[in-house]
Amino acid sequence: MAAGDRAAEQSRLAAERVARLRRELEQAERHSQAWSAGAAGEATVAAKMSELAASGWLDLHDVHWPGRPKANLDHILVGPGGIIVVDAKNWSGNVQISDGRLRQNGYRRDREVLGASQQSAAVAALLEPQHRRLTQGWICLVAQPAVDETTESGVRILGLDALCPAAAHLPHVLDATEVQVIHAHLNEQLTGPASPPLLTTAEFAGADAPAAALQQWRPRPRAEANLGTPLRQPRRQSRRPSCLRALVQLALLFVGASLLMNFAASYRPAAPPTPGPAPTVSQTIQTIPAR
Repeated sequence: MAAGDRAAEQSRLAAERVARLRRELEQAERHSQAWSAGAAGEATVAAKMSELAASGWLDLHDVHWPGRPKANLDHILVGPGGIIVVDAKNWSGNVQISDGRLRQNGYRRDREVLGASQQSAAVAALLEPQHRRLTQGWICLVAQPAVDETTESGVRILGLDALCPAAAHLPHVLDATEVQVIHAHLNEQLTGPASPPLLTTAEFAGADAPAAALQQWRPRPRAEANLGTPLRQPRRQSRRPSCLRALVQLALLFVGASLLMNFAASYRPAAPPTPGPAPTVSQTIQTIPAR
């Protein structure tokens, strides 16, 4: 080994370490910028959503994603048009929808579209059956304000300026009471200390399912008068025929058939009378008395 070789080797290793740390630092800076942009985008979308309050819409922000303890849902809108789960995206560059697919700078964003569908499905699982179909998944683009498209999977892609008009023009499917009830239920389920589990279809109808908690929020109907007197239920008639009645009917049928057969065997039609010989002319003359 020549003089200085060992120091040169240590210098090379140190340079490689510096390069690796520089790459990690750049990656961390990019992640930090992305998180900062995302946080700013979510705040911008939340401020825009507040404009819908006058139209009867209620909102939730930064809540649990059911079944995913380490993930969150950016926004949920509950209003006359249904339940909308909104995923805010503060993307730069060219964002467009072509052939039903979302693309950013030419790259497909299928994972983000799938995520929006999964978010709406997870929220729908917390609701009663008649409200699950009213849940939609939207993506709101902060830096592309005029976009209003729908992907082939049914996820709506909206710019910031198109978000509120799109929600306001949805057909009304919930009344004010239902909006209050569903919002309170989702607030209880999604803002607690832990994320609720993601339900399977076998758990939808259970008495302890999250949707069952909606009953406590519903206004109870007025009590009817005379509730202390139970209504008599009409007596249900038995569908089973009486055995005795069946035997009697069978006996009558047998007797009738026997009488009919005996009558047919004894019946003989009367024979027609046998005509006698016609009288001759001479016999007719002889019978005429003489005058």
